[in-house]
Amino acid sequence: MSTHSDYLVIGAGISGAAAAAELADLGSVTLVEMEERPGYHSSGRSAALYTPNYGPPAVRAIIAASAEFYRDPMPGFADHPLLTPRQAMSFVPEGFEAKIDEAIAVATPATPLQEISPDQACKLAPLLRREVVARAVLDPHVMDMDAGAIHQGFLKLLKHRSGTTFTDHRIAGLERKDGLWRATTTSGAQFEAPIVVNAGGAWADEIGQMAGMRAIGLQPMRRTAIIIASDPVLAPATMPAVDDGSTESYVKLDAGRLMASLGDATPSPPCDAQPEDLDMAMIVDWLEQRTHLTVKRIEHSWAGLRSFVADHCPVVGFDRGGDGFFWLAGQGGYGIMLAAALGRLSRDLIARDAVPADLAARGLTPGSLAPERCRL
Repeated sequence: MSTHSDYLVIGAGISGAAAAAELADLGSVTLVEMEERPGYHSSGRSAALYTPNYGPPAVRAIIAASAEFYRDPMPGFADHPLLTPRQAMSFVPEGFEAKIDEAIAVATPATPLQEISPDQACKLAPLLRREVVARAVLDPHVMDMDAGAIHQGFLKLLKHRSGTTFTDHRIAGLERKDGLWRATTTSGAQFEAPIVVNAGGAWADEIGQMAGMRAIGLQPMRRTAIIIASDPVLAPATMPAVDDGSTESYVKLDAGRLMASLGDATPSPPCDAQPEDLDMAMIVDWLEQRTHLTVKRIEHSWAGLRSFVADHCPVVGFDRGGDGFFWLAGQGGYGIMLAAALGRLSRDLIARDAVPADLAARGLTPGSLAPERCRL
């Protein structure tokens, strides 16, 4: 089987799906995914929180631009709201009080944090042990995201614009010949396009090297989470997401249950990440030390890979070393929040080597996220 299109997007996670949907407004698009369904890896293993004060400045600018779309998506994108109010609260135990000042100082002017008393913190989140709260801060701008609906919305938009998605096709080779990129897969299929978008997630550097590009230094990091039963007294439906500012561990309501994680970032090769017993035991220990919860059973657990380059900003742009080779990688733990704006950014950089006006107004330039910065 051989398929030709104007644009070939490798990787059907949320970033690849958003970019493919945007490019389908310009020409024919083929979206290729190595797994049996889109979003099997990182996109399907997310805390699903919109957190505007998360990440370096460039990331926060893109998050803000994406939020405009998520608050008011185009007709037919989804049949219910993509963002719903949640709030988030960060607390620190004695000895870490300065971290609250740091958090307040780096919050964006449009989304300031509010310091609250330890007693207020425990009222908002009754599961917290009062003795572990020395200071606390509330972020009223944090919202729950329907990550699945957002991902499916972009896939539906791609299909509506006549784009095609192929699953279960792992890329085995990628070469440039006669003005076209030719991708071969382990299934024997071949896909051709003058422009290829590398949205391969944790595998993006491997895909780049197949094409003869220099590595961007992408490092996948494993994060583990567990799901446990909730308690409506200790965790009322209105409870904010709760973050331990001294350790980056957090617990949040998740469809009537509780999801908890250490927010860990363990270096890993690209793989189908799986939770490890030690990591799960450490999450349980943190929960029982910091909260009134007693974990009798872990109902579900998962691990996912967040992939970063050195500056923790995404890599978006054409590679100078390969005609028509475009990087869309390194979204870290921000991928769902970034997807809407990164899709538009990818489209405009590919079509006219320019940044969308709203992103330019927030200080982004074509060089801000370019792959060359990773090789300096």
